[in-house]
Amino acid sequence: MASPLQLSIVNFNKNSYIIVEGKQKADYFYILRSGKVRISKEVEVVEEEGGNTLAPGDFFGVISTMSSHSHIETALALTDVSLISVAREQYGLLIERNSPVALKIIQSFSRKMRFLDEALTRLTFKNTASGDPSHLFKVAEYYARQSQYNQAYYAYYRFLQFCPTDPNADKAKERMAKIHPYAKAVYLDKVNDDFTRTYPKNTMIFSENEPGTELYIIQRGIVKITKIVEDNEVLLAMLKTGDIFGEMALLENKPRSASAVANEDCSLMAVNKANFERMVQSQPQLITRLTTLLAERLWDIYKRLANTLIQDPLGRLYDALLLQLEKNRVPIVPAGKYTFQLGAKELLNTVGLSNDKGAPFIRKLLENKKMALTDNKIATNDVEEILKQSEYFRKMEKIERARRKASSQQ
Repeated sequence: MASPLQLSIVNFNKNSYIIVEGKQKADYFYILRSGKVRISKEVEVVEEEGGNTLAPGDFFGVISTMSSHSHIETALALTDVSLISVAREQYGLLIERNSPVALKIIQSFSRKMRFLDEALTRLTFKNTASGDPSHLFKVAEYYARQSQYNQAYYAYYRFLQFCPTDPNADKAKERMAKIHPYAKAVYLDKVNDDFTRTYPKNTMIFSENEPGTELYIIQRGIVKITKIVEDNEVLLAMLKTGDIFGEMALLENKPRSASAVANEDCSLMAVNKANFERMVQSQPQLITRLTTLLAERLWDIYKRLANTLIQDPLGRLYDALLLQLEKNRVPIVPAGKYTFQLGAKELLNTVGLSNDKGAPFIRKLLENKKMALTDNKIATNDVEEILKQSEYFRKMEKIERARRKASSQQ
């Protein structure tokens, strides 16, 4: 006998707070039945796409609930409202009984992710994301200069496939002929729709700016997600067995926003749109996993956007370390020891600082007796110190923002 789906109806009066940013326990999310709700954040970096006022059929609190993190927003009832309350553990049953709700949530997450990712690229790396497939030539040229011929060959091939009449087409053909003996690329011309695919180490799964029609589930191995920004390769994520990636291109029919490379020999499950829509109905546990992963990524990107508003680079470094602790669910306790999976270069990279510009701030960070560099990894003997430093710099930033606002109104 199937478990019953237990949803409850909750009502809030006008001007009531439904959820509050920073509150630790996020066990429920809400679907709006009637009325209007306004979503706000203490630090509003970019306005939500579609605005911050929600109407019936909209939902909120899903990101924090499904990622099991603290709330990233405050929800205020603008009118008397009626809500459907959904507990995290009921999500699988909800989508099993009502797959359109799952698709709506996932598609909303995907749109939000692309919108926020573009904002983060613009603010952190002072660069605008481009969807033009001709950018594939620049990606190929970068990898060719680094003697990473597998990635270069793949990007040249895709560039010629999507931009055959581009002025750089002849140059791309010449480059491909030169590096062909040294390059390995797989699934360039798909002759079948293999559900399971094997990618040898250092081969490209897809390149940023190419059109995408599939998402991938890692069955074995590690996949590196990267982006070329101002002629540098920026590492965005390292994904492991069970992780899902590439969903934004599948759900939105838009170009890939980043590249995926096999960091070791990988076995992947490739899911196209038709298969995905069948899976929503037949495999709710997989869709729950996808929702949770997207929620994690969105929670992370909101936190990184808030980090861009801290003017002091040292404050941004402490705040980036705190985000790592929160992501990895490290208990914040006095004298708690922790070694980050980040060296100085990677830490600077996460906040968009070059080695040259960031070196003085790394030195300042390491002047703190509770911080150290161990085996080229950032380490601390007191995780609570990172929380204190981050809160201090955020407080200073808040005071400075208030001062600037007051002086502009005079």
